[in-house]
Amino acid sequence: MTDALTIMVANDGVAVLALDRPDKRNALSRALRLEIVARLDALEQDDAVRCVVLTGAGPAFCAGFDRSELAAGGMAEIFADANEYHRRVYTFGKPLVAAVNGPALGGGCDLAVMCDFRIASTNAVFGQPQVRFGAPAAYDLMRAVLGRGVAREMCLTGRTYGATEALEMGLVNRVLEPPELMKQARDLAHEIAELPEGMAESAKRSFLNQQPTLFEG
Repeated sequence: MTDALTIMVANDGVAVLALDRPDKRNALSRALRLEIVARLDALEQDDAVRCVVLTGAGPAFCAGFDRSELAAGGMAEIFADANEYHRRVYTFGKPLVAAVNGPALGGGCDLAVMCDFRIASTNAVFGQPQVRFGAPAAYDLMRAVLGRGVAREMCLTGRTYGATEALEMGLVNRVLEPPELMKQARDLAHEIAELPEGMAESAKRSFLNQQPTLFEG
């Protein structure tokens, strides 16, 4: 494990995972991606945890893939080994709530969208701007949430969308002032955790069975 991800498990059935590379705007290095997968795997096996909140430390949720690694070359290799990371987050077996505290761009937008739903701060910004420097957009994933028209615009233009526009598009479920974000996210996760035993897990299995099959190879 690295120190790039912090975790807090409360006695109310809720775990909070925070990307913790604020100096890098919580960019998804290879090490951080591996840590996210390992933590989620452990939480999936922990019967005391019924819902997980994912957020970012500092002013950003996640700026996407670590561009210092991309600049070193091997972009195709980096994206190829990221497939398993995407698949594991996308098919996580318990409810996963994104508390989007700031910009969620590129791979950070993907990460938020792979959660079951998103609560956003007014500081949140979403988009796939990586297309402007030649990295692929996650069109299939965006289409699954936003529909074809909006997904095509996002993935072809690389433009970004503020929290209010994201709410109008259906990309986020709620928009809150920054001081309210984590309390509301935890309260919502607690409501899910208090459902009758097996209800949340059964609902999540149903979601997974009906969502498009992505990141399989």
